[in-house]
Amino acid sequence: MQFRQKALSKLQSPEELDVPVHLARPQGRLVLTVTVLVMAVAGFWAVTGSVSPKLDAPGILTFAEGSYTLQSPFAGQVTAVFANEGDTLANGAPLLSVRTEQKVETVRTVAAGRVTALSAGIGAVVAVGADLATVERVNSPHDPLLAVLYAPSGGGSTIPLGSAVELTVQSVPAQRYGLLRGRVLEVGRVPETQQQITAFLGDSRLGAQFSAQGQPVAVLVQLDRSTGTTSGYAWSSAQGPPYAIESATLVGGAIHLAAQHPIDWVLP
Repeated sequence: MQFRQKALSKLQSPEELDVPVHLARPQGRLVLTVTVLVMAVAGFWAVTGSVSPKLDAPGILTFAEGSYTLQSPFAGQVTAVFANEGDTLANGAPLLSVRTEQKVETVRTVAAGRVTALSAGIGAVVAVGADLATVERVNSPHDPLLAVLYAPSGGGSTIPLGSAVELTVQSVPAQRYGLLRGRVLEVGRVPETQQQITAFLGDSRLGAQFSAQGQPVAVLVQLDRSTGTTSGYAWSSAQGPPYAIESATLVGGAIHLAAQHPIDWVLP
């Protein structure tokens, strides 16, 4: 009976139509406003903004024509060595002599270049095909250096020519002297095998190292020149290192890819 009286009292009381209805608390309205603003700004940035992704790849400083390994065409004992590491030799220059069973033979270079490594010294016994030296194909010690990066084959097609590249040089402390700068000059059309990398660099260990994660694409990087640095190349710091950089130095490259709108990542 008590509940029925309460119900009748409720029906007889006038509806409070003149009392404003609170749909949300002030704090809720603030959160809603901020959320809408953030979504609007994010949407605007996704359409008009741009992001430049980077592709990391290991590599090495070298010259345009790479290096070759000079192998012995004779079997015998080395009796003389006519060059030292660092010497620049002409095509056909004598490198060393080998005493065979018949006579003393002279081993000569097969292309002009700079000797970067001698694998056989006086007294060494060599077989036919033994490695004697590694020679960089250069005509002058002043030829400009290049960097060759070995990028994953899946990312090779995304690298545009002329892309900026930042190189961390193994012999240069990056925190002190900065990064070496360059531009993509050429991108290989097909992935390279370990044998092809070895043939270009003249070093089987490098061939194995750069192909350890599969067959990479070779990316040729032209280094930016500068007359204001000791090395002759441009760095992210003002002066760069106070010494020259050498070929056959390992580097790590960060290739700047084409800028993309964030919305492209979610749209097909």
